[in-house]
Amino acid sequence: MRLAQLHRCIRPLSQGFCVLIGLVFAALPAIASADESNAVVSPRATVSLISDADAVAPGSRFRIGLRQKLAPHWHTYWKNPGDAGEPTRLVLTLPPGASAGPIEWPGPERIEVGGAVSFGYRDEITLPVTVNVPSDIRVGETFAVEAKAEWLVCAEQCVPESGIFRLRLPVEAVSKPAGSDTTAAFDAADLRRPQFSPWMAGLAVAGEGFSLILSGPGLSPETAQDAAFFPDDWGPVDYAKPARFTARVGEIALALARGPTFDASQRVPGVLAITDSGGATRWYTIAPRISMPPAPSPATAVPLWQALAFAFLGGLILNLMPCVFPILAMKATAVARLSGGELREVRLSALLYIFGILTAFTALAAVLLTLRAGGSAVGWGFQFQSPVFIAAMSWLLLLVGLNLSGVFEVRTSGLGTWSGGRGRAGSFLTGLLAVVVATPCTAPFMGVAIGAALVLPPILCVALFLAMGGGLALPYAALAVFPGLSRRLPRPGPWMLRLRQIMALPMYASVAWLLWVLARQTGEGGLIAGLAGTAAIGVAAWLFGLAQRGPWRRPWTYGGSVALALASVVLLLSLKPVDAPVRGIAASEHSEPYSERRLDNLRAEGRPVFVNMTADWCLSCLVNERIALSTDAVQAALKDRGVVYLKGDWTRADPEITRYLRAFGRDGVPFYALYPAGSGAPLVLPPVLTETAMLDAIAAIPRSN
Repeated sequence: MRLAQLHRCIRPLSQGFCVLIGLVFAALPAIASADESNAVVSPRATVSLISDADAVAPGSRFRIGLRQKLAPHWHTYWKNPGDAGEPTRLVLTLPPGASAGPIEWPGPERIEVGGAVSFGYRDEITLPVTVNVPSDIRVGETFAVEAKAEWLVCAEQCVPESGIFRLRLPVEAVSKPAGSDTTAAFDAADLRRPQFSPWMAGLAVAGEGFSLILSGPGLSPETAQDAAFFPDDWGPVDYAKPARFTARVGEIALALARGPTFDASQRVPGVLAITDSGGATRWYTIAPRISMPPAPSPATAVPLWQALAFAFLGGLILNLMPCVFPILAMKATAVARLSGGELREVRLSALLYIFGILTAFTALAAVLLTLRAGGSAVGWGFQFQSPVFIAAMSWLLLLVGLNLSGVFEVRTSGLGTWSGGRGRAGSFLTGLLAVVVATPCTAPFMGVAIGAALVLPPILCVALFLAMGGGLALPYAALAVFPGLSRRLPRPGPWMLRLRQIMALPMYASVAWLLWVLARQTGEGGLIAGLAGTAAIGVAAWLFGLAQRGPWRRPWTYGGSVALALASVVLLLSLKPVDAPVRGIAASEHSEPYSERRLDNLRAEGRPVFVNMTADWCLSCLVNERIALSTDAVQAALKDRGVVYLKGDWTRADPEITRYLRAFGRDGVPFYALYPAGSGAPLVLPPVLTETAMLDAIAAIPRSN
């Protein structure tokens, strides 16, 4: 009896203890992981709030995300749910001083249920949000996040669900990344993050429908086997009617049915999902409109023979562009040495210089085609957008200048000495260097030729680049065809040494210019690294020159030269572009920084606009700026006509500027366009400007009221 009474007393206590133990174990997942909240679980979905950080630091930035694990056949919705559905909604409560951005929607997929087409997600998706931690929060405190979420989960029926989620992240001196599980969830969402489209997008109305057309390099039936368009807002597209996709080299088109809100005068922003032949899908943000159709494919707009002629003329005129001035110094020294030389050596030197130019143009075409095939949006002079290339080129030109000054010599066994382009090896290497240094400049006729080259088949693309090389090499090639020209030069003598030393000055000026460009791309830290590398290269060249002279042939001179050269390589690899956009070139009292939105707004207001696409590494751009664009007369004329001056800075890669250039079939700077008031087509100005040409162009447009 007593045992029964004891059992009745203990039983409630044991049950309560078990419940308590159960609650503790149920709470363990939330306690064990600071990067994931409690979960709301239903037969349809398991939803939780996750963080990509286990601890946050004052003033830092991290991401949270609503992770939705969906049961088979169930789905949730994108920001535009399509014909039916509701997007997920998230309301955050954060500590004082903290802020958060909007949901960074991953690219959706089409979901058809009962004849209706919706846009959303299946299986598992994370909806990221970026959170800014206040700088005045103290280490040791807790950063608490509360999220109230509502989502609609559907299959054949729809069920609204909701939940309140809480994260408590410790505040530490240094942020700590989250565990592998939540990191993988954010990585999966990032793979679906829409990227800026590298292609021009336009709309063409036909009957009751319209076609979304993308044009540009890298598009083909292999890279784009299918596509789907997801407009940002409901209405411009009738989703229920089938879409028709076509692809060819350089262009894809998606024929769609017009929806109830379609307006041919407005842009239709949205996300385009492109699936390649391997089944991989990538998402791109686009904003096409009828009033700004895609540029016609240069391959069809310009006949091949005309593109070849333009390429040759562009290469020929490139000899007169400012970018090639340093190479003219080397060529002048080399030509001087040819005077009085044997006919065979004169011809061989010229042919090797031509071969160097053609080799460099072939390599440049191959690199551009390879990058374009991988989806990169690059153009003529793309390598000058890399701070590593800028620094390496400045140091190379420094070595050339020191070589011309006689600090050291470079002897190549059996080929003579390369000193300012001397000898057989020197002729070939001078041709290579001429092409590399010339690429910041775009000569007249080159824009159309380059635009055509990058959408043609690879063989024809290389042919156009070789035509440019032939034009660049023509003046020096004349020595091979007419070697008697070299005998009209002054006879060799002591004057050649003085000429060689004088020709080193353009090299040193080029080094200063490139270091300035490096500072614009990398900031003060990059400039310090560039100057340190310049000093190391200079001392290394001096030690190497000492080692070449008999009394100084000591191991320490060679060793010191090699050590300094290796130190410069380490500095080179440390260069990184600064995060802030380069905008200094586009900011002045007379101009505004270029943006697509600003241009669209000005055009909608009927204002005349002058667009200048430029870059710090483009010497032609800087020359035009000084002699034709910044003069008092031109600035007064722009003001008198009410022209708004927009500058685009392409010193570093900029998707907006790349898209703008592609709209005109161009792949390089400088580029100038003058838009009249109203909706008239812009006047494209030549890449070599004069003050008179600018004044005439401005005078041809009516005054803005």
